[in-house]
Amino acid sequence: MQTNIVIDDQLMKDALKVTGLKTKKETVELGLKTLIKLKKQEGIKKFRGRLKWEGNLDDMRNNQYISGYECLDRIL
Repeated sequence: MQTNIVIDDQLMKDALKVTGLKTKKETVELGLKTLIKLKKQEGIKKFRGRLKWEGNLDDMRNNQYISGYECLDRIL
């Protein structure tokens, strides 16, 4: 989708610098993806104390589990 938006010049310069990305498009897309992940993580708070945890801590320590983002996608 092509969209024209006005973005603060200093904000874009700072974002390009801290991310090391080369284009404004890459920077905006990363910002949007990051915002989506953060909002999904906020949504998980409503499940606090309501979910039964089933798992194997040893497997988790050995990376034999679903990643946090895959788990969030399944829940939300």
